[in-house]
Amino acid sequence: MKKLNDFNFKGKIAIIRVDFNVPLDKNLRITDSTRIDLGIKSIEHVISNGGKCIIMSHLGRPKGNGFEKDYSLKNILKYLSSKLNKEVLLIDNYFRKDFSIDNYLNKNDIILLENLRFYSEEKDNDFNFSKALASMADIYVNNAFGTCHRTHSSTNSINKFIKNSCIGDLVDNEIFNINKVLYEEKKPFTAILGGAKVSDKIGVIEKLIDLVDNIIIGGAMANTFIKSKGGNIGKSLFEEDNLDIANHLLKKARDKGIKIYLPEDLNCSKSITDFNTKTFNAHEIPNDYSGFDIGKKSINTFKKVILNSKRIIWNGPMGVFEVNEFSNGTFEICKFVVEATNEGAFSLVGGGDSVAAVKKNNLENNISFISTGGGALLEYIANGTLPSLDLIKK
Repeated sequence: MKKLNDFNFKGKIAIIRVDFNVPLDKNLRITDSTRIDLGIKSIEHVISNGGKCIIMSHLGRPKGNGFEKDYSLKNILKYLSSKLNKEVLLIDNYFRKDFSIDNYLNKNDIILLENLRFYSEEKDNDFNFSKALASMADIYVNNAFGTCHRTHSSTNSINKFIKNSCIGDLVDNEIFNINKVLYEEKKPFTAILGGAKVSDKIGVIEKLIDLVDNIIIGGAMANTFIKSKGGNIGKSLFEEDNLDIANHLLKKARDKGIKIYLPEDLNCSKSITDFNTKTFNAHEIPNDYSGFDIGKKSINTFKKVILNSKRIIWNGPMGVFEVNEFSNGTFEICKFVVEATNEGAFSLVGGGDSVAAVKKNNLENNISFISTGGGALLEYIANGTLPSLDLIKK
């Protein structure tokens, strides 16, 4: 797979797919600029080597029917220009027959295309849209790891219409660090998985059973495993259709000598807005209660496993951590991962909720590597590659 250094950008135009999908507050101001901060090095590389850049990204989830103010890349333009120390020109209405990028590149080194997802063709992986994007440049650079699992025009079919393509520094760094946590020899290796659905992580768990020593499972997905073992989980969320799969995964792990740790106790209440919480055995929750966070016994057990680990990968919260009363389990796990890292473990955290928990505790500088991908990270672990990366390899 080619990288930036494999090309001479002097006199060339690069079209770079970045992931500048940053969170905005109600006044449309950036609240976390990490994705922009990490994504600009490839742009700087092209410019410093005598090339010109066309930047393309999405922001949020517009309907795909044209301009929407809340999702306009105009909201990030001022910050992006200041970070690059260069004026960046925002271009809209670029998917039309009479459009020519040359008119803009003659006077500007860096151009930002308005939100790709303002066009429904982007998510449809439309060939005409991909061809139009590809026609603007000499070299395509994929530097958007967080969207590499998407079959969209700017990450997928664009490769059919441009001769030269490579990955950017961010994607290269992601692959290096994910492979490091997955395949380094240091043991024990522990995976911490949370979130709501087993179905989102079946392939990941299957793969991890072949790689890790321990798997810690929390969040609502743990309920499906507990229910599959005959536990009474009360009104807790679970996936009826995946009970057999949960049993299969538990058996596979047991046969391979891999330890799966499920919560021993859960902090429960009668509803998400009822803060009269009680702690119950995770297998014996009364019928009118639901589990919303892991309890003290679970936290202590998980702590011992994590602190004994030399490699750690964490994706997904231990409960409904957005609600303060049910955030303790997730935040404690976060602290244990940091403690293990400080003792020499290599830690990788990915997925929006896990990363948010780390940042809420101001601990991002105490994790070995924070991935910009959630779904992309999980798919890479499960399959060892991503569709967009396979196209660049060809």
